[in-house]
Amino acid sequence: MVHKFKVSTSGRCEMSDITKEVQGIVRENGLESGVCHVFVPHTTCALAVNENADPDVKADIQKKLCELVPEESGYKHAEGNSDAHIKAVLAGSSLSVFVEDGALLLGTWQGLYLCEYDGPRAREVWVKLLRG
Repeated sequence: MVHKFKVSTSGRCEMSDITKEVQGIVRENGLESGVCHVFVPHTTCALAVNENADPDVKADIQKKLCELVPEESGYKHAEGNSDAHIKAVLAGSSLSVFVEDGALLLGTWQGLYLCEYDGPRAREVWVKLLRG
């Protein structure tokens, strides 16, 4: 079964912490041990695991990505969001996290993020749990 939830983004480029939503799905479904796969069915946003303690880390990531892949750069794609497609390819559309004792096995400072590159938008996140 695929579990889904929505994330509403408010800016063109932002990182939304989705750790609690994903952990909630793990708990609600009684997964004690296994793997949690997370996927976004979109081409201009991505997923990442990164620090969730200092908000400056998110700001630094966003700033550097915008420097590396600027919004305007003579792209051929007519929609005006080629930078968002490129950033999404760099970050990736899925991730997997081990689950033990009913909890996501994340490092002390880690969290799960939906990375928006073409917002604001309503995004969907899909979660698949595998017991093991």
